[in-house]
Amino acid sequence: MPLRSAGTGKVSRDPVHHPLFARYYERASVAAETRLGMAGVRRRLLTGLSGRVIEIGAGNGLNFAHYPGTVSEVVAIEPERRLRQSAVESALRSEVPVDVVPGAAEALPVKSEAFDAVVISLVLCSVRDVPRALSEARRVLRPGGTVRFFEHGTGGGPAMRFTQRALDRTVWPLLSGGCHLARDPVGALRGAGFELGPYRRVLLAEKGPTLPPSFCVLGTAWRPSSADG
Repeated sequence: MPLRSAGTGKVSRDPVHHPLFARYYERASVAAETRLGMAGVRRRLLTGLSGRVIEIGAGNGLNFAHYPGTVSEVVAIEPERRLRQSAVESALRSEVPVDVVPGAAEALPVKSEAFDAVVISLVLCSVRDVPRALSEARRVLRPGGTVRFFEHGTGGGPAMRFTQRALDRTVWPLLSGGCHLARDPVGALRGAGFELGPYRRVLLAEKGPTLPPSFCVLGTAWRPSSADG
Protein backbone atom coordinates (compact mmCIF):
# COMPACT_ATOMS: atom_id res chain seq x y z
CA MET A 1 0.00 0.00 0.00
CA PRO A 2 1.30 3.53 -0.73
CA LEU A 3 2.21 5.53 2.36
CA ARG A 4 0.04 8.55 3.16
CA SER A 5 1.41 11.63 4.85
CA ALA A 6 -0.16 12.17 8.24
CA GLY A 7 -2.86 14.85 8.21
CA THR A 8 -2.77 15.47 4.46
CA GLY A 9 -4.10 12.28 2.88
CA LYS A 10 -1.53 12.67 0.09
CA VAL A 11 0.19 9.57 -1.20
CA SER A 12 3.95 9.76 -0.65
CA ARG A 13 6.45 7.99 -2.88
CA ASP A 14 9.12 5.66 -1.60
CA PRO A 15 12.38 7.61 -1.14
CA VAL A 16 14.23 4.99 -3.23
CA HIS A 17 12.80 3.17 -6.24
CA HIS A 18 15.05 0.70 -8.05
CA PRO A 19 12.78 -2.26 -8.90
CA LEU A 20 15.09 -3.86 -11.50
CA PHE A 21 18.16 -3.60 -9.29
CA ALA A 22 16.14 -4.86 -6.31
CA ARG A 23 15.26 -8.05 -8.23
CA TYR A 24 18.91 -8.58 -9.12
CA TYR A 25 20.08 -7.82 -5.57
CA GLU A 26 17.67 -10.33 -4.06
CA ARG A 27 19.21 -13.14 -6.11
CA ALA A 28 22.83 -11.98 -5.90
CA SER A 29 22.79 -11.39 -2.14
CA VAL A 30 21.46 -14.89 -1.42
CA ALA A 31 24.15 -16.43 -3.63
CA ALA A 32 26.82 -14.31 -1.91
CA GLU A 33 25.99 -15.88 1.46
CA THR A 34 28.01 -18.94 0.51
CA ARG A 35 29.95 -18.00 -2.63
CA LEU A 36 31.50 -14.84 -1.14
CA GLY A 37 31.33 -15.84 2.51
CA MET A 38 28.81 -13.16 3.42
CA ALA A 39 27.08 -15.32 6.03
CA GLY A 40 30.29 -15.40 8.05
CA VAL A 41 30.74 -11.65 7.63
CA ARG A 42 27.22 -11.04 8.94
CA ARG A 43 27.90 -13.18 12.01
CA ARG A 44 31.08 -11.23 12.78
CA LEU A 45 29.28 -7.95 12.18
CA LEU A 46 26.49 -8.64 14.66
CA THR A 47 28.02 -10.82 17.37
CA GLY A 48 27.90 -9.33 20.86
CA LEU A 49 25.13 -6.82 20.19
CA SER A 50 22.42 -6.29 22.82
CA GLY A 51 19.44 -4.09 23.59
CA ARG A 52 17.57 -2.07 20.96
CA VAL A 53 19.17 -1.97 17.50
CA ILE A 54 18.36 0.09 14.43
CA GLU A 55 19.55 -1.31 11.10
CA ILE A 56 19.79 1.35 8.40
CA GLY A 57 19.29 0.02 4.88
CA ALA A 58 18.23 -3.51 5.75
CA GLY A 59 17.80 -4.63 2.14
CA ASN A 60 16.08 -8.01 1.97
CA GLY A 61 16.78 -8.75 5.63
CA LEU A 62 19.61 -11.28 5.41
CA ASN A 63 21.17 -9.90 8.60
CA PHE A 64 18.12 -10.80 10.67
CA ALA A 65 19.04 -14.47 11.05
CA HIS A 66 22.37 -13.53 12.64
CA TYR A 67 21.24 -11.23 15.46
CA PRO A 68 22.08 -12.76 18.86
CA GLY A 69 19.39 -13.46 21.42
CA THR A 70 20.71 -10.60 23.59
CA VAL A 71 19.10 -8.15 21.13
CA SER A 72 15.67 -7.18 22.45
CA GLU A 73 14.39 -5.48 19.27
CA VAL A 74 15.53 -4.55 15.77
CA VAL A 75 14.00 -1.63 13.90
CA ALA A 76 14.99 -2.17 10.26
CA ILE A 77 14.79 0.81 7.90
CA GLU A 78 14.51 0.04 4.19
CA PRO A 79 13.45 2.62 1.57
CA GLU A 80 13.07 0.36 -1.48
CA ARG A 81 9.62 -1.22 -1.59
CA ARG A 82 10.48 -4.61 -3.12
CA LEU A 83 13.42 -5.14 -0.80
CA ARG A 84 11.30 -4.01 2.14
CA GLN A 85 8.68 -6.63 1.33
CA SER A 86 11.40 -9.30 1.28
CA ALA A 87 12.72 -7.95 4.59
CA VAL A 88 9.28 -8.38 6.15
CA GLU A 89 9.33 -12.04 5.13
CA SER A 90 12.81 -12.42 6.63
CA ALA A 91 11.61 -10.75 9.84
CA LEU A 92 8.90 -13.37 10.25
CA ARG A 93 11.61 -16.05 10.36
CA SER A 94 13.87 -14.16 12.76
CA GLU A 95 14.44 -15.38 16.32
CA VAL A 96 14.54 -11.79 17.59
CA PRO A 97 11.73 -9.23 17.19
CA VAL A 98 12.20 -7.22 13.98
CA ASP A 99 10.03 -4.30 12.87
CA VAL A 100 10.58 -3.36 9.21
CA VAL A 101 9.89 0.32 8.57
CA PRO A 102 9.98 2.49 5.42
CA GLY A 103 12.27 5.48 5.55
CA ALA A 104 15.45 7.08 4.24
CA ALA A 105 18.84 7.09 5.96
CA GLU A 106 18.91 10.89 5.75
CA ALA A 107 15.63 11.25 7.72
CA LEU A 108 15.16 8.32 10.10
CA PRO A 109 11.55 8.09 11.36
CA VAL A 110 12.53 7.36 14.98
CA LYS A 111 13.21 9.30 18.19
CA SER A 112 16.61 10.64 19.18
CA GLU A 113 18.90 8.58 21.43
CA ALA A 114 16.46 5.64 21.29
CA PHE A 115 18.88 2.84 20.39
CA ASP A 116 21.81 1.02 21.92
CA ALA A 117 23.36 0.15 18.56
CA VAL A 118 23.25 1.14 14.90
CA VAL A 119 24.01 -1.39 12.15
CA ILE A 120 25.12 -0.07 8.76
CA SER A 121 25.77 -2.77 6.18
CA LEU A 122 26.46 -2.07 2.48
CA VAL A 123 24.42 1.12 2.59
CA LEU A 124 26.77 4.14 2.69
CA CYS A 125 27.77 3.42 -0.91
CA SER A 126 24.28 4.26 -2.14
CA VAL A 127 22.82 6.95 0.16
CA ARG A 128 22.44 10.33 -1.51
CA ASP A 129 23.96 12.34 1.38
CA VAL A 130 26.49 10.43 3.48
CA PRO A 131 27.18 13.17 6.09
CA ARG A 132 23.46 13.69 6.66
CA ALA A 133 22.82 9.94 6.94
CA LEU A 134 25.59 9.55 9.53
CA SER A 135 24.33 12.61 11.39
CA GLU A 136 20.97 10.86 11.64
CA ALA A 137 22.67 7.66 12.83
CA ARG A 138 24.40 9.64 15.56
CA ARG A 139 21.14 11.36 16.51
CA VAL A 140 19.22 8.13 17.12
CA LEU A 141 22.06 6.40 18.98
CA ARG A 142 22.37 6.89 22.72
CA PRO A 143 25.61 8.45 24.00
CA GLY A 144 28.18 5.69 24.25
CA GLY A 145 26.18 3.50 21.87
CA THR A 146 27.78 1.23 19.28
CA VAL A 147 27.94 1.37 15.49
CA ARG A 148 28.66 -1.86 13.65
CA PHE A 149 29.56 -1.35 10.01
CA PHE A 150 30.37 -3.43 6.96
CA GLU A 151 30.85 -1.33 3.85
CA HIS A 152 32.68 -1.40 0.57
CA GLY A 153 34.62 1.52 -0.83
CA THR A 154 37.85 2.81 -2.23
CA GLY A 155 40.81 0.45 -2.21
CA GLY A 156 43.65 -1.14 -4.12
CA GLY A 157 46.46 0.61 -5.97
CA PRO A 158 46.35 3.76 -8.10
CA ALA A 159 44.98 1.96 -11.17
CA MET A 160 42.14 0.35 -9.21
CA ARG A 161 41.22 3.62 -7.49
CA PHE A 162 41.21 5.40 -10.85
CA THR A 163 38.91 2.71 -12.21
CA GLN A 164 36.55 3.04 -9.24
CA ARG A 165 36.31 6.81 -9.68
CA ALA A 166 35.76 6.47 -13.44
CA LEU A 167 32.96 3.95 -12.92
CA ASP A 168 31.35 6.23 -10.31
CA ARG A 169 31.27 9.07 -12.82
CA THR A 170 29.72 6.95 -15.56
CA VAL A 171 27.74 3.71 -15.53
CA TRP A 172 28.10 2.13 -12.10
CA PRO A 173 25.50 4.14 -10.11
CA LEU A 174 22.99 3.77 -12.95
CA LEU A 175 23.41 0.00 -13.11
CA SER A 176 23.73 -0.64 -9.37
CA GLY A 177 20.91 1.20 -7.66
CA GLY A 178 22.89 4.35 -6.90
CA CYS A 179 25.94 2.50 -5.54
CA HIS A 180 29.35 4.24 -5.58
CA LEU A 181 32.66 2.41 -5.47
CA ALA A 182 35.11 5.13 -4.40
CA ARG A 183 33.59 6.35 -1.13
CA ASP A 184 35.55 6.16 2.13
CA PRO A 185 33.28 4.77 4.89
CA VAL A 186 35.92 4.93 7.64
CA GLY A 187 36.71 8.56 6.86
CA ALA A 188 33.01 9.39 6.70
CA LEU A 189 32.36 7.86 10.13
CA ARG A 190 35.29 9.73 11.62
CA GLY A 191 34.13 12.96 9.99
CA ALA A 192 30.64 12.48 11.47
CA GLY A 193 32.08 12.53 14.98
CA PHE A 194 32.14 8.81 15.77
CA GLU A 195 35.02 7.25 17.66
CA LEU A 196 36.54 4.49 15.56
CA GLY A 197 37.14 1.19 17.25
CA PRO A 198 38.81 -1.87 15.73
CA TYR A 199 38.21 -2.40 12.04
CA ARG A 200 39.82 -4.45 9.33
CA ARG A 201 39.93 -4.50 5.57
CA VAL A 202 38.17 -7.40 3.86
CA LEU A 203 38.28 -8.61 0.28
CA LEU A 204 35.14 -10.21 -1.17
CA ALA A 205 35.76 -12.82 -2.18
CA GLU A 206 39.03 -13.65 -0.44
CA LYS A 207 39.80 -16.08 -3.26
CA GLY A 208 39.28 -15.23 -6.89
CA PRO A 209 39.65 -12.06 -8.98
CA THR A 210 39.84 -8.67 -7.27
CA LEU A 211 37.17 -6.40 -8.75
CA PRO A 212 36.27 -2.73 -8.13
CA PRO A 213 33.52 -3.67 -5.58
CA SER A 214 35.78 -6.14 -3.73
CA PHE A 215 37.31 -3.72 -1.20
CA CYS A 216 35.39 -3.75 2.08
CA VAL A 217 35.85 -2.77 5.71
CA LEU A 218 34.31 -4.42 8.78
CA GLY A 219 34.42 -2.73 12.15
CA THR A 220 33.04 -0.95 15.18
CA ALA A 221 32.59 2.69 16.15
CA TRP A 222 30.96 4.53 19.04
CA ARG A 223 29.02 7.70 19.62
CA PRO A 224 31.03 9.60 22.23
CA SER A 225 29.50 9.84 25.67
CA SER A 226 27.91 13.14 26.71
CA ALA A 227 30.99 14.07 28.68
CA ASP A 228 33.10 13.73 25.52
CA GLY A 229 30.81 15.85 23.36
